[in-house]
Amino acid sequence: MSGATHVTAPGPRLYDRAAELAAVARLTAPAGDGGVLFVTGGPGEGRSVLLARAADDFPGPAHRVAAPGHRVPWSGARALFAALAPGAPEARRALRTARGEDGLAAAVSRLLGGLPVLVCLDDLHLWDAHSRAALAAAWRRDRAPGRPGPRWLVSAARHHRLPDVPGAETVRLGRLGPEGARALLLNLCAPPPAPPVVRRLVEEAAGHPGVLVSAVRRLGTARLAGGSPLPEQPVDGAVLTEVYGGFLKHLPADARRLLTVVALAGRTEANRTEASRTEEGRTDAGRTDAGGREAAHRLPGVAVGAVLGGARAAGVPVEPLDGLVADGLLCRADGLLRFEDPFLGRAVLASAPASRHHGVRRAGAPRPVRTASALARGERHRADRLGPPAAVRALAPAARGRSHLVRGLAALAGGPVMDAHEALLRAAELLRDRAPAEASDARFLAMEAAWAGGDVAACLAALDCGGDAGGTERDFLDGLGAALTVRLGEARPALARVVARDGAEDDPRLLLRAGSAALVLGDTAAAARIHARALARARAEHRTALLPRVLEHLAYAELRAGRYSRAARTAREGLRAAEPVEQPNTAAHQHAVLALVASVTGDGPAVAEHAGLALGTARPHGLVQAATLAEWALARDELGRGLAAQAAARLVPLVRPGPRGGHFALRMLVVPCFVEAAVASGRTAEARSAAGEYAVWAAQGLDGPAPALLARCRALLAQGEEGEEAAYWFGEAVRRHEGCGNDFERARTLLAYGTWLRRRRRPGAAREPLRDALVTFERAAADGWADHARSELRATGGAVGGTADRTAWGLLTPQQQRIARIAARGATNREIADRLALSPRTVDHHLRGVFARLGIRSRVELPGVAGPDPRAPGQDGGTEAKGLVSSRARRSAGSS
Repeated sequence: MSGATHVTAPGPRLYDRAAELAAVARLTAPAGDGGVLFVTGGPGEGRSVLLARAADDFPGPAHRVAAPGHRVPWSGARALFAALAPGAPEARRALRTARGEDGLAAAVSRLLGGLPVLVCLDDLHLWDAHSRAALAAAWRRDRAPGRPGPRWLVSAARHHRLPDVPGAETVRLGRLGPEGARALLLNLCAPPPAPPVVRRLVEEAAGHPGVLVSAVRRLGTARLAGGSPLPEQPVDGAVLTEVYGGFLKHLPADARRLLTVVALAGRTEANRTEASRTEEGRTDAGRTDAGGREAAHRLPGVAVGAVLGGARAAGVPVEPLDGLVADGLLCRADGLLRFEDPFLGRAVLASAPASRHHGVRRAGAPRPVRTASALARGERHRADRLGPPAAVRALAPAARGRSHLVRGLAALAGGPVMDAHEALLRAAELLRDRAPAEASDARFLAMEAAWAGGDVAACLAALDCGGDAGGTERDFLDGLGAALTVRLGEARPALARVVARDGAEDDPRLLLRAGSAALVLGDTAAAARIHARALARARAEHRTALLPRVLEHLAYAELRAGRYSRAARTAREGLRAAEPVEQPNTAAHQHAVLALVASVTGDGPAVAEHAGLALGTARPHGLVQAATLAEWALARDELGRGLAAQAAARLVPLVRPGPRGGHFALRMLVVPCFVEAAVASGRTAEARSAAGEYAVWAAQGLDGPAPALLARCRALLAQGEEGEEAAYWFGEAVRRHEGCGNDFERARTLLAYGTWLRRRRRPGAAREPLRDALVTFERAAADGWADHARSELRATGGAVGGTADRTAWGLLTPQQQRIARIAARGATNREIADRLALSPRTVDHHLRGVFARLGIRSRVELPGVAGPDPRAPGQDGGTEAKGLVSSRARRSAGSS
């Protein structure tokens, strides 16, 4: 520390903090353009006071935000925006922005408007993981040159692992020197304390400002003035509990219990050493110097074996031990464990329940030698098999990491995906230095979980935890991170290297990574090819648990490539593979793919069935991607059945950004369908706004059919204007479709073009695009869309490829035949529905299938093609006639 004892200023007075205040001055300098300064320290060492001083000294607006009292997801961000926003509505809008694609940086920028503002965040280690990840992403985000940003002053406990932020400075608070501690003590006491009291308290507090403040508060005026003697321990358990109690409270329960074991074992060792000295007549009870007093108060080191034996005897898990050492709370050297901060060890003893004292004493004190020797024998035995004791000790965090990995995989397969994300992220952290390959897998799976949950910030958090990765994995992390933050110039070369390198590997894990990179780049053909290779490798290696995931990736890639029949076949195989290994989340995604394929073929009941199954799992488990695909399928089916208004209402949330919208990677893919439904239902303004955003996205080259679909959107929006503009864009859309490879979307464009021409009374010109659309729909087995094209072609007076064929009657299902016979007798859809206990919509669906199969235009032609009734003459007809008469009679009676 510096030699300065204190700094006078209007804010809180600080002592021995010249270097720290200089760092704050650099952060808040008027010529600066923002940045991040981290302040770390132990309990009571003055982190909050330094933040308060910085806020008071800052000439502009300054906001201090304390950690919320709980760790509910996004609670920290809520507290931040409540402090920054002028009112509650603005805070809620900022939170929605932070949880969306733009992230927390955009939300803060909109609230502050580029003003020089100091934001002080206290106790970052107590903030929830979602808020910490969003803040880290915001701090890493590059600002525009010359544009000032907020100054972030962030405090955290010394043991907390800070995020890696380029250009950020870190200040670690330490203890006060003797002069600084004496100045603080004199400032705390209105009448100056007696000189002996000052010396004693400065020695006892050992430069800890929080301990000194608490001790002064508890002593009282008489003792401070020297009128009453000081207690034997001015810094006793009550003082240390006041300073360290909050810190210990927020540690995990198992870590607290293990610290108690270490502290109690240290006290037992200290008592034993003191007893042996007393017997030998070598006690130093008369020593009053600082060194002797510190030695008396410091817990001695304890053998690791004794701690592990005592923990097992008391039923305390030993897994947190390596984490406590890594975080600096415990120090391990020469086979001994001791507290890095002696005050912390004494605070643990003072705050531990009395029952814990007795339990550990009974478990460890009576037979310390036997415990240690037994443990030593066990360590030698394990060392023979696994390596030296250090390697054995290193297994604890690796085992914990693998435990988190197993839990994360289970949640990813059949639980809430954000729970899987948290577990896998923790696994990656624990395994990073001990099992790099498994840590890499955990990072990729954590990213996949966040992707399935539609959480951009969580995806970035998973990518950011791979700071030590290299090679192709580094390219994947950097490329995907750049793509998620819309820095495509940086993303493309990195992801292209991943596709080229990992796409040539034989490991299914690396092939999945390469396929994901290809999908982000918009190369759906390469993605399908790479995932097909991953499937072959998984089958060859009999990777039963991995197989459903590979099939999920492959089905989606084929869907994006427009290969709908292949996607359906892969999805059905994926359902069969997911059932025996109990992976309902994967099954939900496959059901969503099947629903989309059914919306192409026009199979309404199949769409409803598969979408319902997908949503039944996706909603409770947070599968935003699967839910978006299922809702899209339902909307496209409604649009194909002429329910444009209903389809537009369903699609509106999917094309809006934010946490309540659709999946961030699917939002733009849904826009063309929404524009078509919105234009048909009169929501032109919304359609135009969505098309404008889609134009920006299409220009980025991330989807092959996007330019053609954009031209179709513009043609649909121009229908109410001059005919030349709509004709131009329809022609441009057809031209652009030629090279994109998605025949179904090309046929939809031709259908829309032909329909527009027919409505402008140009039937001759409409027939060619309508015939092309009909042939394409029939080739794709898209019966519903083929019916639509066929009806439009008939309306132009064109032939539809055949006449009514009586022999086709036998190809109808029994239900279709029964409905067709009743309709041939003149019954309406409502009457048929009443007769057969069906809904009118189901009757309409079956009749459309009958018309398509028989090659007729309407029910007027049914009497000429309806086949004979296989039952006795008059039986079915009489029954059906009675049913029709009775239903008509009931309606007549009701109306009268």
